[in-house]
Amino acid sequence: MKAIHTLLLILLILLIPTPGWPATTEDWVLIANPKAGIGRLTQDEVTNIFLGRYRRLASGVTAEPLDQPADSALRARFYRQLVDKSLAEINAYWARLVFSGKTRPPGVASSSEDAMQRVSLHPETLAYIEKSRVDARVVVVFEIVE
Repeated sequence: MKAIHTLLLILLILLIPTPGWPATTEDWVLIANPKAGIGRLTQDEVTNIFLGRYRRLASGVTAEPLDQPADSALRARFYRQLVDKSLAEINAYWARLVFSGKTRPPGVASSSEDAMQRVSLHPETLAYIEKSRVDARVVVVFEIVE
């Protein structure tokens, strides 16, 4: 009987929401180098850049997209919110395009810090990172609106 009470107590503790625990999903933003002269981008522009449809913006600026690591939850969230596709669907999309020789996929950063560093050093690079990580080295050019 005591074992059942202990098990119920453990289950109850696990089910109680605890304020102060970090959220499992964090908002992301698309960042650019301040020297790039890129203003705000639309969702269509971001989609077209990250899906390889074009890399030159209307302003004439070339944009080089940078993805998060392949197994990143942030990468999965980015594509789900941007184009409502899973990573498997995105990988299949790129496999078809690379095979046809039409375009190349975005580069890949090793982390959000790596993405920020690369954006701060290369004006043509665009990357998505967690909103809370943005600092003075970069500017936000797109935020998803839900």
